[in-house]
Amino acid sequence: MTSAASPGASAGAPEPPWAPPAPANPAAAGAGTPTPAFGPPPGGPQVPQDLPTSRLAAASGRPPEPAPGSQDQPTAHLAAASGRPSEPAPGSQDQPTAHLAAAAAGGPAGPAVAPGWAGAGTGPPGYGPPPYGPPPGHGPAQPPGDANPAQAAMIGLLNLSCLGLGYVLLRNWIGAALCWLATAALLVAALPADVDGVPFALLVGYGVFLLAVAADGARRGLRATLRIGASFRRLALPLALVLLAVPAGGSLAYGAARDEAKEQALLERLAAADALVKSADGLAFDKAEPTYRKALDTYADLGTKHAGSRAGKLVPDRLDAYYKAVSAPYGKKEYCAAVPPLKHLRELPGTVDKELLGSRPAKTDEPLAESLYQCGTAALGVQTANPPASESLNDLLGTFPQSAQATRVEPAVRAAIKARTTALGGSEPCDATDQLRALRSSLDAMPDPSLEGAAKEAAAAVQKGDFACGTDHFKDKEFGTAATVMTDYAKTYPNSPQAAHARAIAIAAEIAEEEPEAGRRLPPADVPGGARMVMVVSNDGPGEVELLYTGPMTGKVTLKACGTCKKYQAPLLVNSPKIKACTGPSSKYPKATLLLPAGDYHFLQKRSATGTSTAGDTKSSKAKIEEGYSYTNCLYVTSLF
Repeated sequence: MTSAASPGASAGAPEPPWAPPAPANPAAAGAGTPTPAFGPPPGGPQVPQDLPTSRLAAASGRPPEPAPGSQDQPTAHLAAASGRPSEPAPGSQDQPTAHLAAAAAGGPAGPAVAPGWAGAGTGPPGYGPPPYGPPPGHGPAQPPGDANPAQAAMIGLLNLSCLGLGYVLLRNWIGAALCWLATAALLVAALPADVDGVPFALLVGYGVFLLAVAADGARRGLRATLRIGASFRRLALPLALVLLAVPAGGSLAYGAARDEAKEQALLERLAAADALVKSADGLAFDKAEPTYRKALDTYADLGTKHAGSRAGKLVPDRLDAYYKAVSAPYGKKEYCAAVPPLKHLRELPGTVDKELLGSRPAKTDEPLAESLYQCGTAALGVQTANPPASESLNDLLGTFPQSAQATRVEPAVRAAIKARTTALGGSEPCDATDQLRALRSSLDAMPDPSLEGAAKEAAAAVQKGDFACGTDHFKDKEFGTAATVMTDYAKTYPNSPQAAHARAIAIAAEIAEEEPEAGRRLPPADVPGGARMVMVVSNDGPGEVELLYTGPMTGKVTLKACGTCKKYQAPLLVNSPKIKACTGPSSKYPKATLLLPAGDYHFLQKRSATGTSTAGDTKSSKAKIEEGYSYTNCLYVTSLF
């Protein structure tokens, strides 16, 4: 599109491309048509709809608007549109010298105007239509920038890095400081890493905070103008993505640190359990068992619930050491002491994971069977054995009936009986008898059929031992004990061939307690043959009386009480009259007749309690019985009163 040159213009000066076309008859237009207060003059040129923005502005009398974000202002265009010479842009080195030169050359684009007037067709200042655009001396208004989603995403991602870098780019220092404070608080709460980790509520709160600042940063950065270079702008979004590795990496690092803390805690638990096992070394199992079980609970927990940890992987070795420590008495051949811990080890599958224990419990069968056998056989014949032989051997026969140790029990019991029976002929038959009695008690408590024969042997050996023990006490002048033992023997074994002899020894021992000479030798087991002499014994005293005698023949006889008899006063002086006992009618006195072989005899009368006599009143005497004679023996009581 072309336009005619303005009058007075230089011949070779081209018209600016944005200048509006001059009217066909300027004088007529200016003279006949009044200027409207606002807008273009009526009948002005029609602007095509497809013109460029600059030409549309020129046609409408308004300068073109700069592009959003542009730092250059079209001051020359605005000046031309308003009829004022164009002013240089602030800071611009180029001046519109061509336009100034044209104005100075006296070539006005229209009719002459007074100084300070905008040009033809306009009134003095303050009249006519207002100029278009901002007032002179003011820059154009900064409209909000276009929406930039990539920039918003960049700012949001930078805020997600936990460092508030999005706020830093926006120069929002308060927001950045809040991000730093929140991150610092999290670090203070989280470090150093421990087993419990960070409270869940704190993590949730921090996560919500990060999402909030990311959303806020994205909102602020959507239309913001960032003071960063183009090269940094291109790298900012990738950098924001990379910086997301900061919280992710920190989380992973913290997780690793926490895992390590857990590992160390588990290792500390393992070390504590090891210390417990070591502290129980040397203690009796009943005292050490609580300590062992506490350590075992730790091993079981680590080996099952934390099997993949470093501590959990060490548990199998610790279990081996545990079994070795607990079964240490067996290695020292302390078999009775080894039984409880070996039972404990064998019964662990009932309380501890079987897969964790593996074959270890089964390996205790042989040591336990051997310990039961050795402990049980060693207790045979020991009255004070703890545990008794029956407990250990019953346990062996019941738990391991097919074991080699079980088949050795019956021969071991018979051997123990034989050894102690042989010892009855030695110097200490009573000790052997006590052992046989303890052995018999053990067998009585062992119902296993294989031991029935051994039990009968033990009973016979005890009977033999009781008699041997009684005679040994008599020979050792222990007459009271001998009397008790032999009396018990006669009562316990009334059908024994030795029962009569035992009663004779008991009588002789009772007499020997009052008259030791009566215990010089054991009474004979058999009654001697030959002639017997008669001895009539009468009771001339109050109360019933028992007469015991020993010599070639031993026995006792009991005489009933004499109702009319009384005590005799003992002679106080040498020449006092002698006591004349049993001088009354013969029928007056209770009597007993003895048929005694010849020999020396010792007598002991034991009178029962009456109104004038006390129980235990005894009197010993001795007599020599010769062949061809008959004898009388009057029993009476003397008193000083």
